[in-house]
Amino acid sequence: MSPAVKYTLGRLGLFVLFFALLLPLPLNILIKAMVALLLSAVLSYFLLADWRNKMGEQLADAASRRTAEKQRLRAALAGDEGAAAQGDRAALADRPVAESDRPAEPVAASDRVAEPAAETDRAADLAATEKAAPEAAKQAETSKKRV
Repeated sequence: MSPAVKYTLGRLGLFVLFFALLLPLPLNILIKAMVALLLSAVLSYFLLADWRNKMGEQLADAASRRTAEKQRLRAALAGDEGAAAQGDRAALADRPVAESDRPAEPVAASDRVAEPAAETDRAADLAATEKAAPEAAKQAETSKKRV
């Protein structure tokens, strides 16, 4: 269990314990709650010190990781390609597969999935762009005339 969860549940448990002990007293419910809160805070300072310290360490580790990631991102934005490649999850996923990672058996031709050729895709994109360019120019001219 996380140290933060342990510490939080310990504080809450102390409060509930003291509140339950104060219920039989003939006091206002808010006074009972404030006394229980005060007693649980004082005792948790001493009784739950170990859990509080572990929680502090966990939070400090998380803060240092965030600071390191922030510095890496700033370096990547400044043009450091090494820092950019270090944290680029997409580049890590797209990296070429090493020879040792490839399967030992060749895949049969009947098992292969046909993939569209990159050249065909590029030609289709180029044709779509060329068709869209004159239409965009016409729209720009008509919008200028309206203004």
